[in-house]
Amino acid sequence: MDVSPELTDQLLRHISSSIYRPSKPKQIATALKLDSDGYRELRRVVKQLVIEGRVVYGSNHLVIPAGAFEGGSDYVRGTFRRAMGGGFGFVRPGEHDDDSEIAEHLFVPPGSTHGALEGDIVEVKLQPSRKGGQEGVVVKILERARRQFTGTFRMIRGEPAVFLDGTPYSQPVSIGDVRGLPLSDDDKVFVEMVEFPDDDGHGGEAVLLERLGSSTNPAIDTLTIMRQYGLPDNFPENVLDGAREQADAFNDEIVPEGRKDLTKLLTITIDPFDARDFDDAISLEREEGRWRLWVHIADVSSFIPEGSVLDEEAKNRATSVYLPDRVVPMIPEIISNHLASLQPDRIRLTKTVEIEMLDDLTITHIEVHNAAILSDKRFTYEQVDKFLANPDAQRKPWGDAICDLLSRMHTLAMQMRKARFKGGSLSLDMPDVKLDFDKSGKVRGAHLSENTESHQIIEEFMLAGNQAVASWLDDLELNFLHRIHEPPQRRKIRDLQVFVRDLGLNVESLESRFEIQRVLDMVAGTPLEQAVNFSVLKSMNKAVYGPQREGHYALDMEHYCHFTSPIRRYPDLSVHRLVQKLIEGQKTPDESFQVLLRLGHHCSDMERNAQQAERDLIELKLLHFLKKKVGEKLDAVVSRVFADGIHARCIKLPVDGFLPVAALPNDKYRFERQGQQLVGFRDGNRFRLGDLLTVQIAKIDLQERQLFFDLVKNHSSEAGPVSSGRPKHSKERVGTKRKNEARQKKKRRKR
Repeated sequence: MDVSPELTDQLLRHISSSIYRPSKPKQIATALKLDSDGYRELRRVVKQLVIEGRVVYGSNHLVIPAGAFEGGSDYVRGTFRRAMGGGFGFVRPGEHDDDSEIAEHLFVPPGSTHGALEGDIVEVKLQPSRKGGQEGVVVKILERARRQFTGTFRMIRGEPAVFLDGTPYSQPVSIGDVRGLPLSDDDKVFVEMVEFPDDDGHGGEAVLLERLGSSTNPAIDTLTIMRQYGLPDNFPENVLDGAREQADAFNDEIVPEGRKDLTKLLTITIDPFDARDFDDAISLEREEGRWRLWVHIADVSSFIPEGSVLDEEAKNRATSVYLPDRVVPMIPEIISNHLASLQPDRIRLTKTVEIEMLDDLTITHIEVHNAAILSDKRFTYEQVDKFLANPDAQRKPWGDAICDLLSRMHTLAMQMRKARFKGGSLSLDMPDVKLDFDKSGKVRGAHLSENTESHQIIEEFMLAGNQAVASWLDDLELNFLHRIHEPPQRRKIRDLQVFVRDLGLNVESLESRFEIQRVLDMVAGTPLEQAVNFSVLKSMNKAVYGPQREGHYALDMEHYCHFTSPIRRYPDLSVHRLVQKLIEGQKTPDESFQVLLRLGHHCSDMERNAQQAERDLIELKLLHFLKKKVGEKLDAVVSRVFADGIHARCIKLPVDGFLPVAALPNDKYRFERQGQQLVGFRDGNRFRLGDLLTVQIAKIDLQERQLFFDLVKNHSSEAGPVSSGRPKHSKERVGTKRKNEARQKKKRRKR
């Protein structure tokens, strides 16, 4: 391939610069001030350099100098991230090296992981990918991220063994002599690995650290998940001492000198009914032709000195973890539930974002204050929803001032929300599953959380505060942790487009965010809603933290960060510290890109860990609840279809179960991608996304954490196609196929 030597030299000098950040060819073309012809030539140069091994493609085709990888151009060292299922993963190069600026993910295909687990530091050999670019093969595991695991104890052929939780190993590991210990089959245990299994999962040895309890005891679920995901039980004593010192030094009866006194401003909080820490409050005034909004955020940085033991513990935890029956807080409760919590009728310290906007929502002024507030009333979401349904009913008990404030908040927030979606923002959040407990703490059911208008009011104001702070800091060209949501890859969007069209939905190109939102609106409230929402989410990149200024795709915001929850998220606390330095007038408050890059990776990883722990514990507790209900019948909707069976989501109880092909009516089934359906040869044996079923709970597998159903009835097969746009399957079509097969056999006999 003949390419321009001048442009090749120009590109290599550019990407070798100390200030270069991995970029796409189009971004490089802009930096080099190339025209459209120059951009096309640049792409040819990049491809040639990839072939020569002088540069490599990272994720999303970002251009990375090959020499930036440790070990030279053929090898990469980095952190392994295992994908959920599928046997493959990704390596994030160089993050364990303090001098590295590389943050891109390299794909490691199935069979090439060398038994690496989540978070392991590995060495990877680069090789060409069949799809172009580079992929990796793990050749060595340099450092294990974890050596302690939970698992299920079993005696196998007279030898004690443990099946590890949360690993790809299908074979158990041995744990040596346990004679005399009170262990029974299926007990949950906590072990430390001495020798890890090989690639096939064979071998492996561990030592027993703790018997957690019987796996049949639902009370053991929380402890098992906490151990599995490395969640701490308690704060170290020196961290608690630091929190107590802060409490002793704080005076909540006066406004500290140097803070803006906003205690006379009418202020309220709106939170879940069971919330104990209140990190945001709102004030809002209406002036002629304009709005003045105050978003008050708990000033946690005032109680967590940078570099202190409190700070180091908060950084390590990075996030609070909200399990169904307990909270694992990021900072001690003395601060999170008391000093920093914006409790009513108490003077509290805040970072307050003051936003002035016109009636058309044009922002005319933004200012961030070190302030002090005194919240007038604490509301729950349920209380505000009841008020919005009947505002006059609360006039007498709450007073006109509070009721007028709530009405103003509702008016402005709904206007902001409408404008946001009109501008291209997407509603991608799927409702969370919330467990219902009885008075003794046992699970008695579950429900989906509702995003009611009271939630939307707070959501819009928090988005406004986050965006305002990010815009201000970006205008100053400072490095800080952004909340980044990259646009989806075109391949995934094309796959999504095929999927929704196969369902019979008439859509245009889903490269338009407006068309994606139209699809979401089309299926809202229909049997297809969960399947389509899940597929849209799967097509999207995951939002992460980092210093890169790449915007937030789903929100359609160029400038965005997390600022509004410093009690429970460390990235917010780090942004608060930068704001404090600016308020104090420090000349060089800028953080280094490399330090923030590593911090962003850590916070993103801990957020992912917390979310998975929350999901797994909810699932585990629901399975224990359903174990007593084997044989019960439930109505369900087909939510996903595979060649080996179907997943169905129950209607009254938000739980998913699997119906293997063997649980379907006796027939020979084939999976048809078009229409997302399993189709048998017998009339009525067709199962499609959105079909209504009656199922029976057949089996609960606590080891695999899987619910299995038997089919009682397929209601949709009797009623005909759910949507007129769905591909049809009928006796006529089956008969035609059989006739064609008969003709082919006849021809072969003649030959």
